[in-house]
Formats: sequence, structure tokens, C-alpha cells
Amino acid sequence: MKNKLILAVVGMCGSGKSEVVKYLVKKLNWPVVYLGEITFDWMKKKKLAINNQTEMFAREKIRAEHGMGAYAKLSLPKIAALLKKNQGVIVESLYSWSEYKILKEKYDDRFKIVAAHASPAIRFKRLKSRKNNRPMKNYAEFKARDYSEIENIEKGGPIAMADYLILNEGNLRDLHKKLDSIR
Repeated sequence: MKNKLILAVVGMCGSGKSEVVKYLVKKLNWPVVYLGEITFDWMKKKKLAINNQTEMFAREKIRAEHGMGAYAKLSLPKIAALLKKNQGVIVESLYSWSEYKILKEKYDDRFKIVAAHASPAIRFKRLKSRKNNRPMKNYAEFKARDYSEIENIEKGGPIAMADYLILNEGNLRDLHKKLDSIR
């Protein structure tokens, strides 16, 4: 298991993380551990509607109960099991500095970060146009989510520590080309 990698994809909402993950899964044929699954499972258990407000509420409750590293801690067994059978694992939706530190401590140099970045204007435009994936209603909601993710869950830390920074302000072909340059 020494040479196996954990590749975490980070970025602000609307930066293209899901597109990065989709492409890397196809290219590398690695499984994904989606940390956000913990949120949706919690929401279903509590019978909450899935929308931006309840999602934010759920994330904050889970972190209040398990600490800022909750999602990494709760996902370690799944990551370990997948590493036994695969050359690597892609981690989607790593957000907090504490989550980063837990995975970095556990996997050290085998843990790498890919950060997707796009300007707030481009991200808001993308989020507003989402059809079935919790579209943003207005700029105030968008700004509140950004501030909450930066201030309350320390999302900037993992982005700042990225091993690879992908500027995603073009089309999918441009994004894929940039991802192909990752070694």
C-alpha cells in the first residue's frame, strides 16, 4: 500500500470540482470517496429536505458533533478499504483544514491535493444555471455560502495547500487538458 495515492479535489462551490472528479475517475479508473455523502445520509436520517440551507445546517451539525475533521475521520475506513483493492482513491469534497491535516498525517506524501479555481462571478453564473443540483437563487445566498465555507469550515486551508492548481474558467476541453498535465 506504500505507493498508493489519495488525490483530494478541493475548491469553492461552482469551481468545477465535480467535473475534475469525473475526468480523473475516467482517466485513472480509481474509486471516489465522496465526503459529502455523510451530509446527505444525515439529512435523510433526519428527514430534512435537500437544499442549500439544510445542507449547510447539516454540515455544521455534523462538525459540531464530531469536530472540524469529522468528514475525514468518518471516511478513513472507506478510504483504507478502497486502497486495498486499487492503485489510488479520489476524495471529493474535502473542505476543512482539520480534514486536510487528518488525511495528511495518515497518508503523508501519498496524499495530494488538486484545487479547482474559478472567479466568484463565473462560479455564481454556473451555480445559478444548475437545474437539478440545488441552484443558487441569488447572489446574497451565494456570498453567504462562500463566507460560511471560508469562515466556519476553514475551506481556504486545503485550497492554499494544493499540490496542483487548476484554473477552470474555460470549457471542458480546456479543463481536461489542464488535468492531463498533472503527474
